[in-house]
Amino acid sequence: MGSIANEHASQELVDAKTHLTNHFLSHQKGMALKCALELGILEVIHNHGKPITLSKLSNSLSIHPNKTSSLSRIMNLLVHCNFFTKQTSSINGEEEEIEAYDLTPNSHILLKDHPLSLAPLSRFVFNPDSIKPGFYLSSWFKNEDESPFHSAHEKSFWEYGAQVHEYNEVFNEGMGSDSRFLANTLVNNREFKELMEGIESLVDVGGGDGTLASAIARAFPKVSCTVFDLPQVVKGLKSVEKNLKFVEGDMFEGVHPAQIVLLKNILHDWSDDLCVKILEKCKEAIPSKGGKIIIIDMVLDPNNYTSNESLNKLLLDMQMMNLMIGGKERTEQEWNNIFINAGFSHYNILPIQGPQSVIMVYP
Repeated sequence: MGSIANEHASQELVDAKTHLTNHFLSHQKGMALKCALELGILEVIHNHGKPITLSKLSNSLSIHPNKTSSLSRIMNLLVHCNFFTKQTSSINGEEEEIEAYDLTPNSHILLKDHPLSLAPLSRFVFNPDSIKPGFYLSSWFKNEDESPFHSAHEKSFWEYGAQVHEYNEVFNEGMGSDSRFLANTLVNNREFKELMEGIESLVDVGGGDGTLASAIARAFPKVSCTVFDLPQVVKGLKSVEKNLKFVEGDMFEGVHPAQIVLLKNILHDWSDDLCVKILEKCKEAIPSKGGKIIIIDMVLDPNNYTSNESLNKLLLDMQMMNLMIGGKERTEQEWNNIFINAGFSHYNILPIQGPQSVIMVYP
Protein backbone atom coordinates (compact mmCIF):
# COMPACT_ATOMS: atom_id res chain seq x y z
CA MET A 1 0.00 0.00 0.00
CA GLY A 2 2.87 2.32 0.81
CA SER A 3 4.36 2.03 -2.66
CA ILE A 4 0.99 2.74 -4.25
CA ALA A 5 0.58 5.83 -2.09
CA ASN A 6 4.10 6.99 -2.95
CA GLU A 7 3.43 6.40 -6.63
CA HIS A 8 0.23 8.45 -6.38
CA ALA A 9 2.06 11.26 -4.58
CA SER A 10 4.81 11.21 -7.21
CA GLN A 11 2.24 11.50 -9.99
CA GLU A 12 0.63 14.45 -8.20
CA LEU A 13 4.01 16.19 -8.13
CA VAL A 14 4.56 15.54 -11.83
CA ASP A 15 1.07 16.85 -12.60
CA ALA A 16 1.73 19.89 -10.43
CA LYS A 17 4.96 20.66 -12.26
CA THR A 18 3.22 20.33 -15.62
CA HIS A 19 0.46 22.64 -14.42
CA LEU A 20 2.97 25.18 -13.16
CA THR A 21 5.07 25.08 -16.32
CA ASN A 22 2.00 25.62 -18.46
CA HIS A 23 1.29 28.78 -16.47
CA PHE A 24 4.91 29.92 -16.27
CA LEU A 25 5.07 29.87 -20.05
CA SER A 26 1.48 30.81 -20.90
CA HIS A 27 2.66 34.18 -22.23
CA GLN A 28 4.30 32.27 -25.10
CA LYS A 29 0.84 31.63 -26.54
CA GLY A 30 0.18 35.34 -26.78
CA MET A 31 3.62 36.06 -28.19
CA ALA A 32 3.18 33.36 -30.84
CA LEU A 33 -0.16 34.84 -31.86
CA LYS A 34 1.34 38.33 -31.90
CA CYS A 35 4.11 37.05 -34.17
CA ALA A 36 1.61 35.38 -36.52
CA LEU A 37 -0.37 38.61 -36.81
CA GLU A 38 2.71 40.75 -37.44
CA LEU A 39 4.09 38.35 -40.07
CA GLY A 40 0.72 38.31 -41.85
CA ILE A 41 0.31 34.53 -41.61
CA LEU A 42 -3.48 34.73 -41.39
CA GLU A 43 -3.79 36.84 -44.53
CA VAL A 44 -1.47 34.53 -46.50
CA ILE A 45 -3.50 31.43 -45.58
CA HIS A 46 -6.78 33.21 -46.26
CA ASN A 47 -5.66 34.49 -49.66
CA HIS A 48 -4.31 31.03 -50.56
CA GLY A 49 -7.90 29.79 -50.47
CA LYS A 50 -7.08 26.32 -49.17
CA PRO A 51 -4.76 24.67 -46.62
CA ILE A 52 -1.18 25.77 -47.26
CA THR A 53 1.97 23.73 -46.80
CA LEU A 54 4.73 24.96 -44.55
CA SER A 55 7.11 25.51 -47.46
CA LYS A 56 4.59 27.62 -49.42
CA LEU A 57 3.72 29.56 -46.29
CA SER A 58 7.39 30.20 -45.58
CA ASN A 59 8.05 31.35 -49.14
CA SER A 60 5.01 33.65 -49.15
CA LEU A 61 6.21 35.28 -45.93
CA SER A 62 9.82 35.60 -47.16
CA ILE A 63 10.99 33.68 -44.10
CA HIS A 64 14.76 33.21 -43.85
CA PRO A 65 15.56 29.71 -45.24
CA ASN A 66 17.20 28.68 -41.98
CA LYS A 67 14.07 29.48 -39.97
CA THR A 68 11.35 27.50 -41.72
CA SER A 69 11.52 24.78 -39.07
CA SER A 70 11.11 27.44 -36.39
CA LEU A 71 8.00 28.68 -38.18
CA SER A 72 6.53 25.19 -37.87
CA ARG A 73 7.02 25.32 -34.11
CA ILE A 74 4.98 28.51 -33.83
CA MET A 75 2.32 27.05 -36.09
CA ASN A 76 2.10 23.86 -34.02
CA LEU A 77 1.57 25.84 -30.82
CA LEU A 78 -1.16 27.90 -32.47
CA VAL A 79 -2.77 24.70 -33.78
CA HIS A 80 -2.93 23.53 -30.16
CA CYS A 81 -4.50 26.91 -29.24
CA ASN A 82 -7.11 26.41 -31.98
CA PHE A 83 -6.09 29.33 -34.16
CA PHE A 84 -5.08 27.01 -37.02
CA THR A 85 -5.84 23.48 -38.11
CA LYS A 86 -3.14 21.11 -39.31
CA GLN A 87 -4.12 18.73 -42.08
CA THR A 88 -2.55 15.90 -44.06
CA SER A 89 -2.01 16.54 -47.76
CA SER A 90 -2.46 13.82 -50.38
CA ILE A 91 0.00 13.55 -53.25
CA ASN A 92 -0.47 11.08 -56.12
CA GLY A 93 -3.23 9.32 -54.21
CA GLU A 94 -0.94 8.53 -51.28
CA GLU A 95 -1.19 10.20 -47.93
CA GLU A 96 1.97 11.80 -46.65
CA GLU A 97 2.66 13.68 -43.45
CA ILE A 98 2.97 17.09 -45.07
CA GLU A 99 2.08 20.02 -42.86
CA ALA A 100 -0.80 21.98 -44.36
CA TYR A 101 -2.44 24.70 -42.28
CA ASP A 102 -5.83 26.38 -42.44
CA LEU A 103 -7.72 29.00 -40.45
CA THR A 104 -10.31 28.40 -37.74
CA PRO A 105 -13.25 30.64 -36.70
CA ASN A 106 -10.98 31.98 -33.93
CA SER A 107 -8.47 33.28 -36.47
CA HIS A 108 -11.00 34.46 -39.05
CA ILE A 109 -12.04 37.34 -36.77
CA LEU A 110 -8.39 38.45 -36.67
CA LEU A 111 -8.20 38.96 -40.44
CA LYS A 112 -7.66 42.61 -41.29
CA ASP A 113 -10.47 42.72 -43.85
CA HIS A 114 -13.02 40.83 -41.75
CA PRO A 115 -16.02 43.16 -41.20
CA LEU A 116 -15.82 42.50 -37.45
CA SER A 117 -12.04 42.19 -37.26
CA LEU A 118 -10.54 42.24 -33.75
CA ALA A 119 -7.01 42.68 -35.13
CA PRO A 120 -6.93 46.32 -33.90
CA LEU A 121 -7.91 45.16 -30.41
CA SER A 122 -5.08 42.62 -30.45
CA ARG A 123 -2.61 45.36 -31.39
CA PHE A 124 -3.64 47.32 -28.30
CA VAL A 125 -3.48 44.30 -25.98
CA PHE A 126 -0.10 43.17 -27.36
CA ASN A 127 1.38 46.66 -27.38
CA PRO A 128 4.52 46.73 -25.18
CA ASP A 129 3.14 49.76 -23.34
CA SER A 130 0.05 47.72 -22.40
CA ILE A 131 2.10 44.71 -21.27
CA LYS A 132 4.78 46.59 -19.30
CA PRO A 133 2.60 47.37 -16.23
CA GLY A 134 2.34 43.65 -15.47
CA PHE A 135 6.04 43.62 -14.58
CA TYR A 136 5.34 46.23 -11.87
CA LEU A 137 2.33 44.54 -10.29
CA SER A 138 4.06 43.10 -7.22
CA SER A 139 5.97 46.31 -6.43
CA TRP A 140 2.76 48.33 -6.92
CA PHE A 141 1.17 46.45 -4.02
CA LYS A 142 3.84 47.91 -1.72
CA ASN A 143 4.15 51.48 -3.02
CA GLU A 144 1.85 54.48 -3.28
CA ASP A 145 1.52 54.56 -7.08
CA GLU A 146 -2.04 54.86 -8.32
CA SER A 147 -1.77 51.92 -10.71
CA PRO A 148 0.82 49.49 -12.13
CA PHE A 149 0.52 51.49 -15.36
CA HIS A 150 1.65 54.56 -13.43
CA SER A 151 4.56 52.57 -11.97
CA ALA A 152 5.63 51.55 -15.46
CA HIS A 153 5.13 54.85 -17.27
CA GLU A 154 5.11 57.47 -14.47
CA LYS A 155 1.72 58.67 -15.73
CA SER A 156 -1.85 57.47 -15.53
CA PHE A 157 -3.27 55.57 -18.52
CA TRP A 158 -5.24 58.63 -19.68
CA GLU A 159 -2.34 61.05 -19.18
CA TYR A 160 0.00 58.76 -21.12
CA GLY A 161 -2.48 58.39 -23.98
CA ALA A 162 -2.90 62.17 -24.19
CA GLN A 163 0.87 62.62 -24.55
CA VAL A 164 1.84 59.57 -26.64
CA HIS A 165 -0.20 59.90 -29.83
CA GLU A 166 0.76 56.50 -31.25
CA TYR A 167 -0.45 54.66 -28.14
CA ASN A 168 -3.67 56.66 -27.99
CA GLU A 169 -4.31 55.82 -31.64
CA VAL A 170 -3.76 52.10 -31.04
CA PHE A 171 -6.12 52.26 -28.04
CA ASN A 172 -8.87 54.08 -29.97
CA GLU A 173 -8.62 51.69 -32.92
CA GLY A 174 -8.78 48.72 -30.55
CA MET A 175 -11.87 50.07 -28.78
CA GLY A 176 -13.45 50.84 -32.15
CA SER A 177 -13.03 47.24 -33.31
CA ASP A 178 -14.50 45.98 -30.03
CA SER A 179 -17.50 48.30 -30.49
CA ARG A 180 -18.09 47.07 -34.06
CA PHE A 181 -18.06 43.49 -32.82
CA LEU A 182 -20.47 44.31 -30.00
CA ALA A 183 -22.77 46.39 -32.19
CA ASN A 184 -23.27 43.51 -34.63
CA THR A 185 -24.65 41.35 -31.84
CA LEU A 186 -26.48 44.06 -29.96
CA VAL A 187 -28.59 45.67 -32.70
CA ASN A 188 -29.76 42.24 -33.90
CA ASN A 189 -30.66 40.98 -30.44
CA ARG A 190 -34.40 40.55 -29.85
CA GLU A 191 -34.25 41.70 -26.22
CA PHE A 192 -32.29 44.82 -27.12
CA LYS A 193 -34.76 45.66 -29.87
CA GLU A 194 -37.54 45.42 -27.29
CA LEU A 195 -35.61 47.77 -25.00
CA MET A 196 -35.47 50.36 -27.79
CA GLU A 197 -39.23 50.33 -28.47
CA GLY A 198 -40.72 53.78 -27.96
CA ILE A 199 -37.31 55.40 -27.40
CA GLU A 200 -36.80 58.78 -29.04
CA SER A 201 -33.29 59.72 -27.89
CA LEU A 202 -30.07 58.04 -26.77
CA VAL A 203 -26.67 59.38 -25.73
CA ASP A 204 -23.55 57.21 -25.85
CA VAL A 205 -21.33 58.54 -23.06
CA GLY A 206 -17.65 58.06 -23.81
CA GLY A 207 -18.68 56.81 -27.24
CA GLY A 208 -15.35 57.67 -28.90
CA ASP A 209 -15.53 57.76 -32.69
CA GLY A 210 -19.20 56.76 -32.65
CA THR A 211 -18.82 53.19 -33.88
CA LEU A 212 -21.49 51.76 -31.58
CA ALA A 213 -23.78 54.79 -31.75
CA SER A 214 -23.62 54.74 -35.56
CA ALA A 215 -24.79 51.12 -35.63
CA ILE A 216 -27.65 51.94 -33.27
CA ALA A 217 -28.58 55.01 -35.36
CA ARG A 218 -28.73 52.88 -38.52
CA ALA A 219 -30.75 50.13 -36.84
CA PHE A 220 -33.18 52.57 -35.20
CA PRO A 221 -33.55 55.54 -37.58
CA LYS A 222 -36.32 57.13 -35.47
CA VAL A 223 -34.01 57.45 -32.45
CA SER A 224 -32.01 60.67 -32.13
CA CYS A 225 -28.51 59.49 -31.16
CA THR A 226 -25.65 61.49 -29.64
CA VAL A 227 -22.02 60.64 -28.96
CA PHE A 228 -20.86 62.49 -25.86
CA ASP A 229 -17.12 62.57 -25.23
CA LEU A 230 -14.18 64.84 -24.43
CA PRO A 231 -13.43 67.70 -26.86
CA GLN A 232 -10.15 66.14 -28.05
CA VAL A 233 -12.02 62.92 -28.88
CA VAL A 234 -14.99 64.26 -30.86
CA LYS A 235 -13.37 67.31 -32.41
CA GLY A 236 -13.83 67.23 -36.19
CA LEU A 237 -15.91 64.03 -36.19
CA LYS A 238 -18.95 63.97 -38.45
CA SER A 239 -21.59 61.32 -38.90
CA VAL A 240 -23.01 59.92 -42.12
CA GLU A 241 -26.17 59.05 -40.18
CA LYS A 242 -28.75 61.86 -40.16
CA ASN A 243 -29.91 60.92 -36.67
CA LEU A 244 -26.45 60.98 -35.05
CA LYS A 245 -24.46 63.94 -33.77
CA PHE A 246 -21.30 64.49 -31.72
CA VAL A 247 -21.30 66.64 -28.57
CA GLU A 248 -18.27 67.47 -26.48
CA GLY A 249 -18.26 67.47 -22.70
CA ASP A 250 -17.02 65.86 -19.49
CA MET A 251 -19.16 63.12 -17.92
CA PHE A 252 -17.92 64.09 -14.45
CA GLU A 253 -19.45 67.55 -14.89
CA GLY A 254 -22.67 66.69 -16.72
CA VAL A 255 -24.17 64.46 -19.41
CA HIS A 256 -26.09 65.42 -22.55
CA PRO A 257 -29.82 64.76 -21.88
CA ALA A 258 -31.62 61.79 -23.47
CA GLN A 259 -34.15 59.08 -22.66
CA ILE A 260 -31.39 56.48 -22.59
CA VAL A 261 -27.82 56.96 -21.44
CA LEU A 262 -25.51 54.25 -22.81
CA LEU A 263 -22.25 53.37 -21.03
CA LYS A 264 -20.29 50.76 -22.94
CA ASN A 265 -17.15 49.53 -21.13
CA ILE A 266 -16.91 52.85 -19.31
CA LEU A 267 -17.54 52.10 -15.64
CA HIS A 268 -14.98 49.31 -15.39
CA ASP A 269 -12.33 52.00 -15.97
CA TRP A 270 -13.15 53.75 -12.70
CA SER A 271 -13.29 53.26 -8.93
CA ASP A 272 -16.61 52.67 -7.15
CA ASP A 273 -16.76 56.28 -5.91
CA LEU A 274 -16.18 57.70 -9.39
CA CYS A 275 -18.73 55.27 -10.87
CA VAL A 276 -21.29 56.65 -8.42
CA LYS A 277 -20.41 60.19 -9.52
CA ILE A 278 -20.74 59.27 -13.22
CA LEU A 279 -24.08 57.58 -12.64
CA GLU A 280 -25.38 60.54 -10.65
CA LYS A 281 -24.67 62.78 -13.66
CA CYS A 282 -26.32 60.22 -15.95
CA LYS A 283 -29.40 60.15 -13.68
CA GLU A 284 -29.69 63.92 -14.01
CA ALA A 285 -29.65 63.57 -17.81
CA ILE A 286 -32.62 61.19 -18.14
CA PRO A 287 -36.32 61.78 -17.43
CA SER A 288 -37.59 60.44 -14.11
CA LYS A 289 -40.33 58.56 -15.96
CA GLY A 290 -39.31 56.39 -18.91
CA GLY A 291 -35.60 57.14 -18.59
CA LYS A 292 -32.98 54.45 -18.12
CA ILE A 293 -29.28 53.74 -18.16
CA ILE A 294 -27.89 50.93 -20.31
CA ILE A 295 -24.57 49.66 -19.00
CA ILE A 296 -22.60 47.20 -21.14
CA ASP A 297 -20.02 45.62 -18.88
CA MET A 298 -19.12 42.38 -17.16
CA VAL A 299 -20.76 40.81 -14.12
CA LEU A 300 -18.40 38.53 -12.21
CA ASP A 301 -19.77 35.35 -10.68
CA PRO A 302 -17.92 34.75 -7.38
CA ASN A 303 -19.07 31.11 -7.38
CA ASN A 304 -17.79 30.24 -10.86
CA TYR A 305 -14.06 30.06 -11.46
CA THR A 306 -13.88 27.09 -13.81
CA SER A 307 -15.54 27.96 -17.13
CA ASN A 308 -13.78 29.64 -20.06
CA GLU A 309 -16.17 32.56 -19.71
CA SER A 310 -15.24 33.06 -16.06
CA LEU A 311 -11.54 32.90 -16.98
CA ASN A 312 -12.16 35.58 -19.60
CA LYS A 313 -13.74 37.81 -16.96
CA LEU A 314 -10.98 37.24 -14.41
CA LEU A 315 -8.26 38.00 -16.96
CA LEU A 316 -9.99 41.23 -17.96
CA ASP A 317 -10.31 42.13 -14.29
CA MET A 318 -6.53 41.78 -13.98
CA GLN A 319 -6.10 43.91 -17.10
CA MET A 320 -8.19 46.69 -15.55
CA MET A 321 -6.18 46.53 -12.34
CA ASN A 322 -2.95 46.84 -14.31
CA LEU A 323 -4.05 49.73 -16.50
CA MET A 324 -6.54 51.86 -14.60
CA ILE A 325 -6.76 53.71 -11.29
CA GLY A 326 -9.41 51.78 -9.38
CA GLY A 327 -10.61 50.04 -12.55
CA LYS A 328 -12.21 46.63 -12.03
CA GLU A 329 -14.81 44.14 -13.18
CA ARG A 330 -17.62 43.74 -10.65
CA THR A 331 -19.93 41.17 -9.11
CA GLU A 332 -23.68 41.75 -9.11
CA GLN A 333 -23.50 42.74 -5.44
CA GLU A 334 -20.85 45.35 -6.22
CA TRP A 335 -22.97 46.72 -9.06
CA ASN A 336 -25.98 46.79 -6.75
CA ASN A 337 -24.09 48.84 -4.16
CA ILE A 338 -23.05 51.38 -6.79
CA PHE A 339 -26.59 51.72 -8.13
CA ILE A 340 -28.03 52.25 -4.63
CA ASN A 341 -25.38 54.84 -3.75
CA ALA A 342 -26.10 56.67 -7.03
CA GLY A 343 -29.80 56.89 -6.17
CA PHE A 344 -31.29 54.32 -8.57
CA SER A 345 -34.29 52.22 -7.60
CA HIS A 346 -33.77 48.92 -9.45
CA TYR A 347 -31.93 47.17 -12.28
CA ASN A 348 -32.10 44.16 -14.57
CA ILE A 349 -29.23 42.14 -16.03
CA LEU A 350 -29.44 40.66 -19.54
CA PRO A 351 -26.54 38.30 -20.50
CA ILE A 352 -26.56 39.30 -24.17
CA GLN A 353 -22.91 39.52 -25.27
CA GLY A 354 -21.03 36.41 -24.09
CA PRO A 355 -19.07 37.38 -20.98
CA GLN A 356 -20.49 40.90 -21.17
CA SER A 357 -23.95 41.79 -19.91
CA VAL A 358 -26.44 44.53 -20.64
CA ILE A 359 -27.48 46.05 -17.32
CA MET A 360 -30.66 48.12 -17.35
CA VAL A 361 -30.73 50.66 -14.50
CA TYR A 362 -33.86 52.65 -13.64
CA PRO A 363 -34.27 55.87 -11.62
